[in-house]
Amino acid sequence: MKIIVIIPARLNSSRLPKKVILPICNKPMVEYVYEASKKTKYISDVYIATDSLEVKEICKKFTNNIILTSKDHQSGTDRLAEAVKNIKCDAIVNVQGDEPLIDPMLIDALAQKLKQGEKMVSAMHKIKTTSELKSHNSVKVVVDKNSNALYFSRSIIPHYRDEWHTLLEKHQAIPKELKFYKHIGIYGYSKEFLLQYAQMEQTYLEKLEKLEQLRVLENGYSIKMIETDYASIGVDTQEDLEKVREIMKCY
Repeated sequence: MKIIVIIPARLNSSRLPKKVILPICNKPMVEYVYEASKKTKYISDVYIATDSLEVKEICKKFTNNIILTSKDHQSGTDRLAEAVKNIKCDAIVNVQGDEPLIDPMLIDALAQKLKQGEKMVSAMHKIKTTSELKSHNSVKVVVDKNSNALYFSRSIIPHYRDEWHTLLEKHQAIPKELKFYKHIGIYGYSKEFLLQYAQMEQTYLEKLEKLEQLRVLENGYSIKMIETDYASIGVDTQEDLEKVREIMKCY
């Protein structure tokens, strides 16, 4: 089974312009994502999908696997589908270009699930603090007994009916007996399902929550979730960028 990684690297970003090519320790952010993806065991090849000639020229310094895509895509799924259309592969792992600390073992974990026949997979980690639980930027997910996603939301799910106020107002750390999960925005798809997914119309809940993955659930398909200790540090703001630079000891 041939599984590839595609790294979407769109130039424009509302909160941090040109973030995928901003320097971290003298290398563009997207190069770290590329290097991590190349360290995997189960990935056959790694591609960067971008709508920008500027990004392409920078990425040419470390790879020739660059796919220019349309600037007019409404979603990351559309860009991914265009990028993969003419590549011979069985499945794809979509690794975001703003995740310079991505763990290669997580990429491999998704690849293994795809090898087992899953049509779509993603990841989650246990939320440990009430501040993260309360954040609307932290997307929550609930799963069934087979680790299939039941719902994703920017709101706190599930609702802890008996001790809701105590949990949110009296605790900084979430009690160990409670399980809340944060969704990590890394996805794996069979190629067939990805191309099918890209043709689905936007759905009500997807538009309401601004969460594209809800389109899959609303159409009756499953997303297998993998629990991981990896705590995603996506770069969306200058503050995030400085935090990553500090972690990577760029100073």
